[in-house]
Amino acid sequence: MTAKPSKQLETFPNPNPQRDYTIRIESPEFTCLCPKTGQPDFATILIEYVPDQRCIELKSYKLYLWSYRDEGAFHEAVTNRILDDLVAACRPRWMRIEARFNVRGGIYTTVTAEYRRD
Repeated sequence: MTAKPSKQLETFPNPNPQRDYTIRIESPEFTCLCPKTGQPDFATILIEYVPDQRCIELKSYKLYLWSYRDEGAFHEAVTNRILDDLVAACRPRWMRIEARFNVRGGIYTTVTAEYRRD
């Protein structure tokens, strides 16, 4: 296997920085571990953002999400961490993350976090 999980997010120049437009990314295979039981949690991560000068490179994003596979994380914490890391990497004009976690113990959890530049 040549690819390995990584916390390193790469970006590339926005081809149209003069225009507001929305990029949507859906990742239905996110996994992390429950910090209480160690069992896997599965989620779909939806990202919407209006880029400024930089866009998120998708292969690095895939490897970034993969890096959570063996980490214990509460749903609220991991959603906000992903938002913080993506904002730090690309400095968007606006970004929203929605994490839709699969059922666990009869409960579905959806966490939404948002960033808006002043």
